[in-house]
Amino acid sequence: MSEIHTSVQEYYGKELEKSEDLKTNACCTLTAPPKHIMEALRDVHDEVQAKYYGCGLTIPSKVKGLKILDLGSGSGRDCYIAAKLVGEQGEVVGVDMTDEQLAVANEHLEYHREKFGYATSNVRFLKGNIEALDELDLEPGSFDLIISNCVINLAENKEKVLRDAFHLLKPGGEMYFSDVYADRRFPVELQKDPVLWGECISGALYWNDFLNIAKKVGFTDPRAVENKVITVENPELEEKLGDINCFSVTYRLFKIDGLESDCEDYGQAVKYKGTITEEKASFDLDDHHNFPAGKVMAVCGNTYKMLHDTRFKEDFEFYGDWSTHYGIFEGCGGAMPFSIGEPGTEASCC
Repeated sequence: MSEIHTSVQEYYGKELEKSEDLKTNACCTLTAPPKHIMEALRDVHDEVQAKYYGCGLTIPSKVKGLKILDLGSGSGRDCYIAAKLVGEQGEVVGVDMTDEQLAVANEHLEYHREKFGYATSNVRFLKGNIEALDELDLEPGSFDLIISNCVINLAENKEKVLRDAFHLLKPGGEMYFSDVYADRRFPVELQKDPVLWGECISGALYWNDFLNIAKKVGFTDPRAVENKVITVENPELEEKLGDINCFSVTYRLFKIDGLESDCEDYGQAVKYKGTITEEKASFDLDDHHNFPAGKVMAVCGNTYKMLHDTRFKEDFEFYGDWSTHYGIFEGCGGAMPFSIGEPGTEASCC
């Protein structure tokens, strides 16, 4: 086990006993949960909630019946919320490497089974390092959804985490997770600071490095759902950070064949039926795609696939095919790197 792994275990297993012990607001959820999450949260045991160190909302809509994997599940708060939302026929698996956190999570299995009225528990917790998911008893291609809440930044080999997650997802599955990102790469001396790393700050990826890693492992078109500035609110640590800015961002990454590196236009459109229980009036795919119920909306090929090739297919009507390509989707994607000149202005040959 590396020095960083040991430091993280010490920090979350011994130094932090409850959420109030955090020294910054990096591991705090800054957005109020939607109604269905709040209702499920009311059934989660107080001790589990007291040891919550997440930075965002990591459970998307329409999860009933899904098989979910939680990376860095800690005391089990998000696992138990998900356990209620997926229903008795769904399944939730949590992975964490800290004994103290796992002890809390496992202690309350029966409490939540009874609270939810299930005949048997639909949750289980595994001890393991999220950088070695391939060493656990987890079947490749078996999960509908992978979640994680402010944990991947604590890993050393973040590419390995994302690569393993990609292999564990079913085709059409998604990774929906919140984490901390920076506007530049952290210098080595700050990465070695145990408090800054433990507080989910100096282990944060530079946002563009994250996008490149995600695409490299197979998540071709990462979509941001929401983002918030992290203010830290600790003068000593703020001084160490200087001009480095950090953000809490929720991303969704889909495992879909055929996604393109840019948003391409095939003349396609979709109409949301208003059938997702948690989002009847409109459905948010990401921070710039909102689909009001009943409205036909033009979409790029990637967005079409994210709705058509996933669990959302039955909630939309689809128009168009792939027979004609019209170039980059207007307002979404890179611009053409050259211009069309006026007649007679062509450059001469050399």
